[in-house]
Amino acid sequence: MGARRPGALVLLVISAAALWVFPRFSFLYTDWLWFSEVGYQGVFLRSLTARASLGAIVFAAAAAFLLANLYVASSALRMREFQIVGPDGPRRVYIDPGRFRPLLYAGAALIALLIGIFASSRWQLGLLYGHAVSFAIPDPVLGHDVGFYIFKLPLLRFIQHLGLFTILLATVLVAAVHFVGGNFGFDAVRGPYVDRNARRHLAILGALLMGLAAFDAWVGIPELVNSTTGIVNGAAYADVHARMPAQRVLIFAAILGAALFLYQFVASRLWPVIAAIGLYGGVFLLGNIYATLIQSFVVAPDEQVRETPFIVHNIAATRSAFARDRVVERELSGEALLTRDDIERNAATLENVPLWNDQPLLDTFGQIQEIRTYYDFVSVDNDRYWIDGKYRQIMLSARELNSASLPSRTWINEHLTFTHGYGLTLGPVNQVTPEGLPVLFIRDLPPVSTVDIEITQPAIYFGELSNNHVFVKTGTQEFDYPKGDDNVFGQYEGRGGVPLGGFARRAMFALRFGSTDTLLSTSLTADSRVMIYRRIADRVRRIAPFLTYDSDPYLAISGGRLVWIQDAYTTSDRYPYSTPVRGGLNYVRNSVKVTIDAYHGTTTFFLLDPQDPLAATFASIFPDLFRPLEEMPEDLRSRLRYPQGIFALQTAMFATYHMTSPAVFYNKEDQWEIPSIEMRNESARMEPYYTIMKLPGESETEYIQMLPYTPRQKDNLAAWIVARSDGENYGELVAFTFPKQTVIFGPRQIAARINQDQLISPQITLWDQQGSEVIQGTLLVIPIEESLIYIRPLYLRAAGGRIPELKRVVVAHQNRIVMEPTLEEALARLFPGDPGDGDIGESPRPRNQADVEANTSRSGADGLATTAQEHYRRALQAQRNGDWALYGEELKRLGEALDRMAGAAESDRAPR
Repeated sequence: MGARRPGALVLLVISAAALWVFPRFSFLYTDWLWFSEVGYQGVFLRSLTARASLGAIVFAAAAAFLLANLYVASSALRMREFQIVGPDGPRRVYIDPGRFRPLLYAGAALIALLIGIFASSRWQLGLLYGHAVSFAIPDPVLGHDVGFYIFKLPLLRFIQHLGLFTILLATVLVAAVHFVGGNFGFDAVRGPYVDRNARRHLAILGALLMGLAAFDAWVGIPELVNSTTGIVNGAAYADVHARMPAQRVLIFAAILGAALFLYQFVASRLWPVIAAIGLYGGVFLLGNIYATLIQSFVVAPDEQVRETPFIVHNIAATRSAFARDRVVERELSGEALLTRDDIERNAATLENVPLWNDQPLLDTFGQIQEIRTYYDFVSVDNDRYWIDGKYRQIMLSARELNSASLPSRTWINEHLTFTHGYGLTLGPVNQVTPEGLPVLFIRDLPPVSTVDIEITQPAIYFGELSNNHVFVKTGTQEFDYPKGDDNVFGQYEGRGGVPLGGFARRAMFALRFGSTDTLLSTSLTADSRVMIYRRIADRVRRIAPFLTYDSDPYLAISGGRLVWIQDAYTTSDRYPYSTPVRGGLNYVRNSVKVTIDAYHGTTTFFLLDPQDPLAATFASIFPDLFRPLEEMPEDLRSRLRYPQGIFALQTAMFATYHMTSPAVFYNKEDQWEIPSIEMRNESARMEPYYTIMKLPGESETEYIQMLPYTPRQKDNLAAWIVARSDGENYGELVAFTFPKQTVIFGPRQIAARINQDQLISPQITLWDQQGSEVIQGTLLVIPIEESLIYIRPLYLRAAGGRIPELKRVVVAHQNRIVMEPTLEEALARLFPGDPGDGDIGESPRPRNQADVEANTSRSGADGLATTAQEHYRRALQAQRNGDWALYGEELKRLGEALDRMAGAAESDRAPR
């Protein structure tokens, strides 16, 4: 029995190793197959070899260093004699520590392996160092290229940390071995003692540690360029004039300390070690004290003057790192009073006002277009298309399959039958049915289009939902969509998925999924394909984990196919002097666009900004990853939009960094902030929104993203900023500012006036008390010519219901606020007149109240009489319906119309 125990132990170890290795190998092997299928095996191989090479090098170096030191230390081990007292009295026991050498070496090798595995996770550092592309921008203090801080300094710091950990670990192990061997310790007679061999060995290790301390101080000098000790990010006065010189002195102190440790090799006393530690610690402490004194007695009394050069560095670096230095600034008067002619000239802008907000529209889609419980609309995407000859802003949402909601969650249903979503819902942002529901251009199953947009392949195998892997081209029919009481089935005919192949490959997938069905199912054949990484976020991150991805991929229609567009950023937290945002990032560029075919799964990375040094570096590391933007299909290029993620970061930074004067910046005299308004009974900061409009000074409407600003701790409007998305203007940022001496109502003020209006507020309160909920939508700031109008949709949702209906639109301009069932009616009431009078396209734009009155007089009484009659008719209808709030509102409007008629008549009678 005893002879068989070693064999059983070996078998147990081999079995345990197999249970650990095989699943990991199955993941590695099937990932390799997947990378080959999507066409990025070169990226996978490069990252895998980089990871393996770095891990192997670090493992070899750590193992050699640890084993060499343990070998030297353990060679001094000798038989130890101990006296113990037992029941039979004292007796001597002899222990040979040398017997534990194999265990000691095995432990050191295991530690070295763990160090190597940890180092392999930082495989990008070596590649970035070796392929770094210059920024051609020197830092203003030390003169290093910005690329040094982003590409090279991280690797140097990593080497220092890894070396420090390894040497400290070796020192602890060596000291433990010498202690066990009796080479140093404490004796009751002679006190502390250290054997010569132990002293020499530890002295060498101490010298190495001091050498690393010198390296640490040297690396610490350029790291001060991103110091956070001053009033702005980056090296401040005390950093440049105190901490950097102190670090240089610390380098020499550490080198001298290393020399003292080496002298300890021949010295019999321990004074060199004590002197080395004392010298390094003293210089370190004095350097910190000196920096504190400089800050307190030189900087603090005259901070603005002392820190001005460094504020200038911070402003320039932050604006460059966030591309804020590219913002075009224009000034608007903001004082123009709009007329009906202005409204007509900007009809294209007002026809595309996004009255439907994402969440109400998503709730509505979920109720009227999901059709079956296992379909989900995950998000609503905003885009623009040429529809029936008009440039229209639309909202669309993909109908994806949620396998977690299947009524019967069997393996066959989840992986063979219900494999994909189907179709989408698409409609304009500003049209409403008589019931208050969105107008839909594309709807139902199979998709039905009422416009000139055709969907030729509506199946969605790849999307935003985190679904399981599925098998296609199997013996089981796939569910396409329901049709009456029956279902329509089909078979996948695309290129996506990894061929399942023979038994060995099939077994690997079965091991990966932990599924015996994968191995035994008769529905699967060698021609079957398995689709993994079907969620967009997982798919793109698996291919290029070194990029940062926008949280909102969006769906586009290209040649009748459904294609996802995913924005990707190059980011860093090491741009010198740049102020970081949330997450620590202080550099960002939207340099990459990724397209993912919803049917085939084809994933393509397009390089949007070849001038970005980070993107250029990644392109050098992975030459097969990026394709030129010119290779993207034209109809997809016209779908590109400036992403909200980067725009939100840039606008947050620009609120402060539009100030370029260091004196103004220091005192925060002109700081802006993004306004907050009441949304669903709580205050929420406004978010950027997309719209189509004609920008001031431009001749054509375009698709833009915009956000307003207010002065800090004030509610009036200071500016608004847009990001352009169409054609050659893509990515251009334009800030429109108002004169500081002019007070323009801001979003918070308009929202407050809406809630305090004598007619609007009671109506909202009445609806809220009648078993329904009023949802106030996004307050939209719509620039028209040199002025602004504010538009806010109001949705009504029955208590316990889930379908919000668009019931009213509130429009505000200057001191006037109106609320009507539609935007057209609200604009007609706010800007009355007959659009047919005269040539609207050539009418001069009024600039003052006299011009407005003259324009109103020219419009004639006919239009005003028609308006008065309409309000009178509505008042009578409201009286019959018992809607007394609306009745009062219409009477007020009737009175206003009559007053305007009287004023027009008086103007006509006046002598000229």
